Amino acid sequence: MRKSIIFTVLCGVMAVFASCNGGKTEKPDSQKDSTAAAVADTAVYGKCGEGCAMHTLQLITDDGKTIEFTIDEDMGSDVQGGMMEGDRMAVTYFVSNANGQEEKIAHKVVNLTTLLGHWTSLDKNFTINEDGSIESKVQAESKPYTAWSVVNARLVLNTDTFDVTSLGADSLELENSKGIFAYKRQE
Repeated sequence: MRKSIIFTVLCGVMAVFASCNGGKTEKPDSQKDSTAAAVADTAVYGKCGEGCAMHTLQLITDDGKTIEFTIDEDMGSDVQGGMMEGDRMAVTYFVSNANGQEEKIAHKVVNLTTLLGHWTSLDKNFTINEDGSIESKVQAESKPYTAWSVVNARLVLNTDTFDVTSLGADSLELENSKGIFAYKRQE
């Protein structure tokens, strides 16, 4: 009888210890699937100036500076959402010293003004607002997007980070390690 009691107590202690996970705590779901690690944002933000042309982006930065970037697809420039005067932009770039002159080459340009609006797919229906919030239009969605930001010209929706591979007047295509996600703009 005494062995039976000791055995029962031992089993109970082991069960409690196992449920404690060895003192480790799990990260909340909001942190588990995050691909947006604490990364320094090297993008430049501002408004598209009137000096934009087919191969030139004039950016009036948030701190009032005017910077001219060369758009050169052969050197890897990728412009998503177009370049309209007054539109808010995020730009990553590199410096080239071709021909002995320093030139800023735009690497990734995302038109944040074009990104705003109502987007739908087969399983998502949401509105990206200028204030960084997202309104989900699907009541039964298990993990609706609620916030957005841009870091290094990549779109962060909640904790998921995406490359903007295509952004037009009526379509948006995002990509990350989980796949490619296509959206259509709704009025």
